[in-house]
Amino acid sequence: MSIDNYQMQAEVNGERLVLDCAGAAWWPAERTLVFSDIHFEKGSSLARFGALIPPYDTRTALKRMGALIARYAPSRVIALGDSFHDRDAANRLDGFERATLASFVNGTNWVWIEGNHDPQPPTWLGGRVTAEIAIGGLVFRHEPAAIPQAGEIAGHLHPCATVTLRGHSLRRRCFASDGTRMVMPAFGAYAGGLGVDDPVISSLFAQDFAAYMLGGRRVYAVPARGTPRFVGVAAAR
Repeated sequence: MSIDNYQMQAEVNGERLVLDCAGAAWWPAERTLVFSDIHFEKGSSLARFGALIPPYDTRTALKRMGALIARYAPSRVIALGDSFHDRDAANRLDGFERATLASFVNGTNWVWIEGNHDPQPPTWLGGRVTAEIAIGGLVFRHEPAAIPQAGEIAGHLHPCATVTLRGHSLRRRCFASDGTRMVMPAFGAYAGGLGVDDPVISSLFAQDFAAYMLGGRRVYAVPARGTPRFVGVAAAR
């Protein structure tokens, strides 16, 4: 597959990944599509505590996921934990949402990684549930390990990066990687973010690492340490 404008290639532990500006990673060699921190039904969870926000985050995520599944036609999908915002979130999916998600799960070899928000993803949705999975040179888990492991692909931290152009700052979700391990961006519409310069993220990497920022039409690589300044950021709006 050729790399289009909305994609960027990155190598992790010798494995080539395609980073999509929609916030998912595509592993061509294994025909595997990876999502992280979808947080289905976060909107309805917040609403129970009085937050007045539109309750459409699940449908938004499903629509974006469907477009990516159609684009790459994966044989395997890995949902990298916190796919559901709480233990009861799957039960709050309506009929359309359940049917849509079931069509995704049944059409692929689907793997649910356990997260801290959803330590026991519901088995009735189908797919395989596991704490982590190792395939080839990569290992997929929700939280980055305290001891670095080559080939680790993790989520949980919702990395974001900020760039500055002519005195204006732009903050976007991003992948963070030093070529040895990678932290995925959150996919969910209402998921927050943590700056890559925060020690919680930066301490994961022993050397310089890159932030692959999600733009509207492409992915931008910027240095993650210090204060990134990127001349081409205007196109990311």
